[in-house]
Amino acid sequence: MSGRVVHFEIPADDTARASEFYRSAFGWTLASMPDIDYTTVETTPTDAEGTPLEPGAINGGLFQRGDNELRTPVITIDVEDIDSALEKIKALGGSTVMPKQAVMDMGFTAYFRDSEGNLLGLWQDAG
Repeated sequence: MSGRVVHFEIPADDTARASEFYRSAFGWTLASMPDIDYTTVETTPTDAEGTPLEPGAINGGLFQRGDNELRTPVITIDVEDIDSALEKIKALGGSTVMPKQAVMDMGFTAYFRDSEGNLLGLWQDAG
């Protein structure tokens, strides 16, 4: 179903420190993915494909905060076609921050600003 919030991302100046913080504060499971400089965050149990078992639950990730636009937490919305979604967003007064990019063989991501200047993400499954 398109339009669901499916992921969150939290930037960190020190991902090891942030990982320990969220692990200790909330019991989240964090796993570093050094090959893509990213840390996965499980807030809820998942199946073998990584899909949360509890309806409505989402997981996320931590990433190294840089000097780019990605400096605040981001919620990510599932869409069927990122390119079409970005066109619609532009027509409605939003803007593309980062165009469609592949995420390994899992799918595609992009970032945009809404009409109010908020930064959000898009996700499109591979396939």
